[in-house]
Amino acid sequence: MELLIARNPDPDSTLPYLLRLPLGTGLVFRTKGTWPRTSALYCHPVDLSEWPAHPEVVERIPLRSCARRGSAIDVVADRGREQRSQIVFTRARNREMVFWQSPRTRKQARPDVRLPTARAAGLPELEIVVDAHERYPYRFTGQQVRTVRRGLPCGDYAVDAGGKVVAAVERKSLPDLLSSLSSGRLRFALGELAALPRAAVVVEESYARVFAQDRVRPAQVADGLAELQIRWPTVPIVFCDNRKLAEEWTYRYLAAARVWAEDEGPALARIGAGEHGAADAPPAPAPSTAEVRAWARAHGFTVPDRGRLRPEIHRAWEDAHHGDDGDASSR
Repeated sequence: MELLIARNPDPDSTLPYLLRLPLGTGLVFRTKGTWPRTSALYCHPVDLSEWPAHPEVVERIPLRSCARRGSAIDVVADRGREQRSQIVFTRARNREMVFWQSPRTRKQARPDVRLPTARAAGLPELEIVVDAHERYPYRFTGQQVRTVRRGLPCGDYAVDAGGKVVAAVERKSLPDLLSSLSSGRLRFALGELAALPRAAVVVEESYARVFAQDRVRPAQVADGLAELQIRWPTVPIVFCDNRKLAEEWTYRYLAAARVWAEDEGPALARIGAGEHGAADAPPAPAPSTAEVRAWARAHGFTVPDRGRLRPEIHRAWEDAHHGDDGDASSR
């Protein structure tokens, strides 16, 4: 896998180089440099057919990875220096533009995200859907937020775009986190959240408090949380010091996700991933017998401590997690 830089055969072009990325069938850009060393390089997307049949290649850069991340492409070179760069689809001077940037120059172009001020992501108002089963919900007092109460398929707070939930946050107090981790409910919650384009779990306590517990083994809790993050890496578990900070983090996270949902579709179409690339998510792994047993006990079913479970228990789990009604009470 290589990034190729060739001379632009068009003598009338002000951009002397062609950049070819090994993403999909290949992406080609006209650009003015061979690497963004001192400033971000403007890139002009062109059709793959503009890549010459016999290019005058001036640089071949072996790559460790080249992957789309939302409305940007992360490029990691396989060499000792100048390893990381990014192709960013953004807006400048009221039009869509593409820049090639490195860690030194990344502040000059941000991928389709406006710098946050007092209003998260610059939104004049954000509508947040609050799950109808949330007993003591965040009120987002002092923020530019309008809340709507209705049932959510997963999570406690969400934002939608085009009639679809595009991001959700599951709120946990530390006691709730510990109990849901030990019962197995947290596994199912993360599996459901992973099916969304973006999701997170926010904990109203600092991580240090995990190691101050005397009713559970702190190491077991820490290991369990780490295992969940490895199993569902797209759903971060974020520890905040208190409820107020957790509420603020939730507001900022959902606002950023709402902006990305609006801007990501056109960028993905230009990259070549299609309009629905952001919504792709791996299927949740099949539950183990121990996980189904823990879920059944939490929902009032009588199950043995060992051995196989009755078929109706498995059917009840399937109905609760994959049924058409999406009842939030099954979580």
